[in-house]
Amino acid sequence: MHVFIIAVIMGIVEGLTEFLPVSSTGHLIITGHILGFTGPRAETFEVIIQLGAILAVVAIYWPTFLGLVRPREKRRFSGIYGLWLLFLTSLPASILGLFTHSLIKEFLFNPVSVAWALGIGALAILAVERWKPSPRTDSLDELDCKTALGIGFFQCLALWPGFSRSAATIMGGMLLGAGRKLSAEYSFIAAVPIMIAATGFDLLGSWSKMSPTDFITLTIGFLVSFVAAWLAVKGFIALLGRTTLRPFAWYRLALAPLVLALWSV
Repeated sequence: MHVFIIAVIMGIVEGLTEFLPVSSTGHLIITGHILGFTGPRAETFEVIIQLGAILAVVAIYWPTFLGLVRPREKRRFSGIYGLWLLFLTSLPASILGLFTHSLIKEFLFNPVSVAWALGIGALAILAVERWKPSPRTDSLDELDCKTALGIGFFQCLALWPGFSRSAATIMGGMLLGAGRKLSAEYSFIAAVPIMIAATGFDLLGSWSKMSPTDFITLTIGFLVSFVAAWLAVKGFIALLGRTTLRPFAWYRLALAPLVLALWSV
């Protein structure tokens, strides 16, 4: 298969799954194995297309991010306070990821591990939807430090490829009293600093493995991921106004045994 087609497929997969509670990393690992696109170059490519998805969120929530550097009157989630909340949310997974990064890459970046994470994460989603408390917070301006830090601890679950950072943070927000839609939107916004940090960390060790001829492929994947992520985020927020996270849990439960079956043959 031509490398440009692979770039388009991987960009679509990354963009559509990065901010949905289904695990983009898990889907990229599975798709990469199916396409035979693995190894150091593939890992660097995945980092670049992830950056495309991140920038899609920055574009969609540009007024919110601008408010973090230019505080807005009557908006609590802005300026230093907004940055402090994002810092608290990013802190736990950043520290844990720093010390476990190589172990995770060595032992958990494989389809079988992803399948188990998909299944366990799906059961967690169903449990949260069943036993979540009534929402007490419905806007970013109502978030407090305790909730932001608590969501950060839940985000640590996403270090297991296949669990899903989006699922972990949304579930954490809902369990801590945030509304489902607010939890999703904060999940998108909080993803930006930790994903930029993780992307930068990965690029430091892998950028040298790319050749100048790879840049066209990287550009294609980056742009496709940006567009797909834009559409996915817009659609997901609209969908949450009409349904729960259960359809995503059922999808994960259907996918997990299929992955196990394919890689146990």
